Amino acid sequence: MKLDFELSIIIPSFNTKKLLRNCLKSIFEQTQKIKFKVIVIDNNSEDGSIKMIKEKFPQVKLICNERNFGFARANNQGLTHAQGDCVLFLNSDTLILDGAIDKAVEFMKKDKRVDILGCQLLNQNKTIQHSGGFFPKLTRVFSWMVFIDELPFLDQIIKPYQQSNPKFYQKTKQLDWVTGGFMLVKKEVINRIKGFDERFFMYAEEVDFCFRAKKLGFNVWFYPGAKIIHFKGKSSKNGFQKAVLGEYQGLKKFYQKHQSVPKLFCLRLLLKMGALLRILIFGILSGDRQKRNIYEKAFRVA
Repeated sequence: MKLDFELSIIIPSFNTKKLLRNCLKSIFEQTQKIKFKVIVIDNNSEDGSIKMIKEKFPQVKLICNERNFGFARANNQGLTHAQGDCVLFLNSDTLILDGAIDKAVEFMKKDKRVDILGCQLLNQNKTIQHSGGFFPKLTRVFSWMVFIDELPFLDQIIKPYQQSNPKFYQKTKQLDWVTGGFMLVKKEVINRIKGFDERFFMYAEEVDFCFRAKKLGFNVWFYPGAKIIHFKGKSSKNGFQKAVLGEYQGLKKFYQKHQSVPKLFCLRLLLKMGALLRILIFGILSGDRQKRNIYEKAFRVA
């Protein structure tokens, strides 16, 4: 029996009414070559998001939660309604540019090696945003914590956990993981690894997802031919603080799940060292009290 939809697009949302409205509008305007279904999981928004979807986008499948279950669980809820050969996990704070979804699906269909695909994320001013990297080995976490992960040539020796050099995102390549902000996944992958680990509320859940997929022999690729805008940090209050603390907590969960106790201990030491270094640089030397407070919290979280 032929499925009605080739692609299901899953979008978790929490109090992102304006961003979500623009995201949905861009999806329907820019996606013309494939059949698709959009599923929005609302994590108990109080900003009128639900009413907006019902009025402006009645074709969207809407799932309403009684509380905020987080990114991983919301995506899994969406998967129970997904149809088609592949699923796109998409953030609500994104805008689809120039048929990006059509291009990503076409690229995946043409290259049978591609099982998980990320695209080029852009900031609002169209500069390139980091959107992937390599699994967080201790050497990579160390180089990240001491700001040497992107020194010329060193990134070829110690592949960075997170790569922010724009040149890195200008060529098609294999990576270990790509961001959940735009992650196109074959249904076969989801059937094998059973979706996201819901112990990850937000941050590092895509790293865990890709790690489990690669252990089963699936491949993760990055494709710059598809581009979207990602309004990073705009989908929640205190976005930078949540990102920093979320990264720390997510890495701890990842190591608790996949690594030994001694390696977890070393990770926590590296995270504390990195927080202290940032307290010195951003807080004391530059006088940025806000960042100093954030990294003091990060030190305690590590």
